[in-house]
Amino acid sequence: MIPLVDLQAAHAEVAEEVDAGFKRVLATTGFVGGPEVTAFEREFAEFSGARHCVGVANGTDAVELALRAAGVRAGDEVVVPANTFVGTVEPVARIGARVVPVDIDPATYLVDVAKMLAAVGPKTKAVVPVHLYGQLAAADELRSALAGSGVAVVEDAAQCQGALRHGRGAGADGIAATSFYPGKNLGAYGDAGAVLTPDEGQATVVRTLGSHGGLKKYVHELAGVNSRLDALQAVVLRAKLTRLAAWNTARRAAAARYDEMLADVEVVRPATLAGNEHVWHLYVVRVPGGPARRDAVLARLHEAGVGAGIHYPYPIHLTPAFADARFPAGSFPLAEQAAGEILSLPLYPQITVDQQETVVRALAAALED
Repeated sequence: MIPLVDLQAAHAEVAEEVDAGFKRVLATTGFVGGPEVTAFEREFAEFSGARHCVGVANGTDAVELALRAAGVRAGDEVVVPANTFVGTVEPVARIGARVVPVDIDPATYLVDVAKMLAAVGPKTKAVVPVHLYGQLAAADELRSALAGSGVAVVEDAAQCQGALRHGRGAGADGIAATSFYPGKNLGAYGDAGAVLTPDEGQATVVRTLGSHGGLKKYVHELAGVNSRLDALQAVVLRAKLTRLAAWNTARRAAAARYDEMLADVEVVRPATLAGNEHVWHLYVVRVPGGPARRDAVLARLHEAGVGAGIHYPYPIHLTPAFADARFPAGSFPLAEQAAGEILSLPLYPQITVDQQETVVRALAAALED
């Protein structure tokens, strides 16, 4: 079996360091917060080029706390790409705001900036460019166009640890939420997340909200939640962070090999937006012919022992929990078509040339059926 992502291989590289770190935490019983969390926040902020990092319990909470720190309140509208994980929009609903999806760029599957800007209305409080598959959406263009409008740009950076756009990372120039779910480029051993921001005031709000609304025990200044990064996860993240740049380089090399190997295979290879330095969280191809053919190809790959996947099979407006009469099927044709054709191939830093060749042979054979 060639997995979609090999977490065991990643663990093997950090096992001794993680074991030593766990022993430090267990010896002090400082399980929530403490020096490991403080150190990780400092180190990840520096790695990302952000002034401030606040660790939280998971990526979904990170999006919610970032939105709240940016001023989103109940009754507001938040514009999001139709092609994203539900974790982007759940926080909008939890706040009591309304989700407004928009269509995507068919080449990169990132949000179409012009369409996102066109969807901004009098109730819009924020737009959320989602950095998908390991590359950044054009959040810089959105910030420039929306400057002075009172509409915040809140980046969903769950899939792009280490990615750059014009030399700048997510959270360097505006507030960004990220996830350390185990399969991410920088993954914990459970749920974890963080908010990155250049703004000290926003960082303080996020930290306050995530600690029951107060930074002092029994002093609750805001109506907050319980969303804090625990020390054991910080140990894992610190160990992996020292290897992340090298792992991202290995991912780029693997993606380049796929590009060469797939040159004569009947799929659409992924595109990189100009100005981006990709970190290849996922290598997403497109299988022409619609969902029936794509699903048949996926089934054949699984039969051949290739752990391919789909990210994501349903656009947000066609997900029952977020169905909206304003956005029936057909509202976002590019996102809808892509959802029926995209296919994620195995990619992780430790993948070998032989494994990739096996994946490509299996894919070519599946496409011929």
